[in-house]
Amino acid sequence: MDSGNCKQSTRFMTNLIFLYFKKSKWWAFKQMGSHTKNFKNIEGLTFYKMLGTGSDPGFSMYPDFSTYALLLNWQDEAYARKYFNSNLYFNALLSQTDSFRKVSLACYKSVGKWDNTNPFSNNAQRENTTGMKVGVITRATIHFGKLIYFWRSVKSASDAISNAKGVNFFKGIGELPFIQQATFSIWDSESDINNFAYSDTKHKKIVEKTRKQNWYSEDLFARFYVLKDSGIMKTSDE
Repeated sequence: MDSGNCKQSTRFMTNLIFLYFKKSKWWAFKQMGSHTKNFKNIEGLTFYKMLGTGSDPGFSMYPDFSTYALLLNWQDEAYARKYFNSNLYFNALLSQTDSFRKVSLACYKSVGKWDNTNPFSNNAQRENTTGMKVGVITRATIHFGKLIYFWRSVKSASDAISNAKGVNFFKGIGELPFIQQATFSIWDSESDINNFAYSDTKHKKIVEKTRKQNWYSEDLFARFYVLKDSGIMKTSDE
């Protein structure tokens, strides 16, 4: 479905695709170690990650082996369309899934680093953002010596976001178990995000801890306009 009726720039689009596996969990798990060769020399692709997910809505120490996420950042929407229409590896991924969800995003604010770079464009412009949902990615590499403090606190943070006004999707994603963690959430509006960020006591306390105690060696916070959200699309009748 489209999010909003605004004029949409086609430059610098990001896709986050959630892939749901019931029958092919082992095949999907193996892709985490072998997928990189399939993303070399793809025209227009500026950044990519294949990510595992947590079994709980937010951060979780226990993986969800039935769900993975593919993050793709493009110079232009046309490159994304070409990839999804013709790439053999992407079609192989879909053929092994039972369902998927593709979210198309345009970044308008990104602060921090991911693999020593800020991969998102920070320049999405819209004539009218009324009614557009907002996607949020938070990502961090946790100092090894701070892991125990991080994992002691994350359940409280995840519960706070799950119960926040205006959030309608929330999932923990990550590259490396325990150490490299991220979340993706979709909110009804930016005002809902701001109300949560600046008013929720639990969230504010955890943010203060991360800064004072220097939990992260690298972190990133990005906001996106949600251009399209496919919802759950079935690829199998079973």
